[in-house]
Amino acid sequence: MSTHFDVIVIGVGGMGSATVYQLAKQGYRVLGLERFDIPHSMGSSHGVTRIIRMAYAEHPAYIPLLRRAYELWRETETAFGEQLLYVTGGLDISADEDGAHFQRAKFSCDEYDLPYEVLEANALMSRFPAVNVPAGYKAVHQPDAGFVMSERAIVAHVTLAQQHGATVQAREAVQKWWADGDGVRVETDKETYSADKLVVSAGAWASQLLAGMRIAPNLMVPERQVLAWLQPQKPELFAMGALPVWIMDVPEGVFYGFPVHGVPGFKFGRMHHREQDINPDTMNREPDAEDEALLRDFATKYFPQGSGATMALKTCIFTNTPDEHFIVDVHPQFPQVVFGAGYSGHGYKFASVMGEVLADLALTGTSKLELDWLKLSRFG
Repeated sequence: MSTHFDVIVIGVGGMGSATVYQLAKQGYRVLGLERFDIPHSMGSSHGVTRIIRMAYAEHPAYIPLLRRAYELWRETETAFGEQLLYVTGGLDISADEDGAHFQRAKFSCDEYDLPYEVLEANALMSRFPAVNVPAGYKAVHQPDAGFVMSERAIVAHVTLAQQHGATVQAREAVQKWWADGDGVRVETDKETYSADKLVVSAGAWASQLLAGMRIAPNLMVPERQVLAWLQPQKPELFAMGALPVWIMDVPEGVFYGFPVHGVPGFKFGRMHHREQDINPDTMNREPDAEDEALLRDFATKYFPQGSGATMALKTCIFTNTPDEHFIVDVHPQFPQVVFGAGYSGHGYKFASVMGEVLADLALTGTSKLELDWLKLSRFG
């Protein structure tokens, strides 16, 4: 039997990296396990950047989590010595003032007294000339939005965790786990480990690792997602400072994107892309002509100066719950096991605070933040 640990964390090549760091810096003996590389491109945390924003159309109850996430991202930057969070401002754009995304983003700002302004179509295009929308469109502009360098943040969390004494092992797949009295044992393809506590933060593979909970198969459904990086014809319109991060609710779907940063090309995607539910072990990871056409058609219409040569196409995975809110909870049978899952395509910005939340749940069974609305029990 290998060394006994205080906590084992499964999934440290993605959001679980922050949990390992939070536990290690408090002095706990922690083992982080990852079936792929650290970082890796097999799940939901790659592709250079992830949007972070306060005007949260998905639900205003996320805003206290976001406030703490911003604080923790800044703390991690200071400890690691590298900028991870870039503030660009953010746009939430809908076809008119009755658009659901516009209304919900504005409501979140009003509910939490966040600074914002409403831009009509002409003002929007005048201030941000990369954008092209018809008359009647409206946007909420909120200055605190930006993006997190997701892969660098994973490197930061893991590096800092190791500096605090954590054991982190990649390319080691968990086969199964089971309760062992008040503790747990975890069997991988290389070894069996024991610990007092277990944290499951395994993204699209969470439902496999939590199968013993008899979770209904529709509660955490992996979905194929594709992102494009297209070279702008007018790069100055898509540069940092010229274009904020944005989300656009249009007849073709809900799209989102970034200014150019880190790699060539203007990055954007469509939420739920082609609505393809997948098995993460057998999915088609190679983007095809239909993927590219869907994204290019959008850019040509709404960002016409950003629809040049393709620089990159990449797949990733959303893991969707029925209400598209996270599931963060203590195991209903084994209080020594906690999990975070079903982040539904908008989870990574919360990685810093989810690391703290899952560490607290593992150690004490509670969190300082309000999480009842994210519990598994809401599904019955």
